[in-house]
Amino acid sequence: MSLLAIDNLSIALPKGADRELAVKDVSFTLDKGEVLCIVGESGSGKSMSANALMGLLPEGVTPSAGSIHFENRDLLTLSDDEMMSLRGKDISMIFQEPLSALNPLMRVGDQIAEVFEAHDLLTPTERRKRALELLHEVGLPDPDTTIRAYPFQLSGGQRQRVVIAMALALEPKILIADEPTTALDVTTQAQILDLIEDLRMRHGMAVLFITHDFGVVADIADRVIVMQHGEVVEAGEAETVLLNPTHAYTRALLDAIPGLSFRETMQPANTPILSVRDLSMTFTSRTGGFFRKPRVVKAVQDASFDLYKGETIGIVGESGSGKSTLGRCLVRLLNPEKGVVEIGGKDISKINGSALRQHRRRIQMVFQDPYSSLNPRSRIGTILTEGLIAYGTDKITAREKAQELLTLVGLDPSAMKRFPHEFSGGQRQRVGIARALALEPEVVIADEAVSALDVSIQAQVLDLLADLRDRLNLSMIFITHDLRVAAQVCDRIIVMQQGKMVEFGPSSQVLGSPQTEYTKSLLDAIPGKAHEQALAAQRELRQ
Repeated sequence: MSLLAIDNLSIALPKGADRELAVKDVSFTLDKGEVLCIVGESGSGKSMSANALMGLLPEGVTPSAGSIHFENRDLLTLSDDEMMSLRGKDISMIFQEPLSALNPLMRVGDQIAEVFEAHDLLTPTERRKRALELLHEVGLPDPDTTIRAYPFQLSGGQRQRVVIAMALALEPKILIADEPTTALDVTTQAQILDLIEDLRMRHGMAVLFITHDFGVVADIADRVIVMQHGEVVEAGEAETVLLNPTHAYTRALLDAIPGLSFRETMQPANTPILSVRDLSMTFTSRTGGFFRKPRVVKAVQDASFDLYKGETIGIVGESGSGKSTLGRCLVRLLNPEKGVVEIGGKDISKINGSALRQHRRRIQMVFQDPYSSLNPRSRIGTILTEGLIAYGTDKITAREKAQELLTLVGLDPSAMKRFPHEFSGGQRQRVGIARALALEPEVVIADEAVSALDVSIQAQVLDLLADLRDRLNLSMIFITHDLRVAAQVCDRIIVMQQGKMVEFGPSSQVLGSPQTEYTKSLLDAIPGKAHEQALAAQRELRQ
């Protein structure tokens, strides 16, 4: 008998939504020790199915038909208290957006210990000890210091690892992983997948894994379900679905996976549009009282490079390597400790006030976390027009421009009237990209701009960015942990490790013939390499 059985589940959306049902007549089973992957585009119903299982559907969204049986109990009929006793202990979930899943006012160690406290397990001392062990298990650097840190003091990938530690704390019977490795670099991703596999083997834990990364699917899945518009369009053994898909939608998703192929490197202009010299940034904070040793992080150390008109430079490296900090220093969201940042020949590293404001429209940023970077109280129309209006565009023209931008990033202009929480994670990221492009900047810094997107939308956004780069002669700094994406879109690549630039050169050289062991380790950790080779062989046969 299956550990979990979902039969003909339908979930109704509130009136006015883009469709009547978020999930329609979905049925599948999950056995002990099995890994079942659910794939599909943003808005396909993947996360809604998982949230229904956890009893965490948004307000106004309700199951309208079907059942969810776990150990002979229909979860849809349980009371709130009964569901509370199941969550974390029997069924646990890794959420898609770590910043919204963590309490910003609590240290990460206390949040992990709270999982044990909620189920009245262990003593306070034992809880802290186990929290420290979990931070070690998920590969966080310096766990003895990290356990005292707040979420905002960690990188996006580090926050995701804390969420994973919380979900695995009680070694549940079912682990629901909603895009758990989206924010992680390839080496950490491999560590987390190995950790989940180890727990599955040792404890017979079943895993419901929601992802848009077919490389991950190829590495861990026993079975695969493909969802489109809330319905299951294909299901079967992983190898069969990935190598011999029967549905056109599945084939389209597989065809959208980027390969490790390199774009032709452009010839640089004579004068760089952005010059960075000896840029450094160090963070110092006290995380445990006056007499404790301060936490010192050398996030960026002596970074130097030039960015030319129409060029894309990629920045890759593990979580916490300083990629995002470097990007934030360039747009002056952080004031660099030392160094020079010149845009159009003007050093903006030390200017402030109106002088800085005049240069800000020339360099814009797409942020890593689309949930925290959008004002939850503002409609999308306001989010997209406020920058234009602030720089003198009239309201009518600004709204017309915002509608054009929404169409460019694959959203309907009617989205202007909606709030960020009414969109999926991938859709919110597209709004963030539209906002960054609103002022038609000369330089765009994209911090994991496509990491939250499924492969087909990712391909569309990458094509969009390439088109804008060519049409507007736009220059980009592209921060990513996906080396396949970096190879596809970047002219040159910077590899960062512990705040230092350890390798820098043309994409074909850095990723095709890496000079450092660190870069080689990043390439070796790319998920699904064997599957990618099999797909490439199939494409050659079809051609």
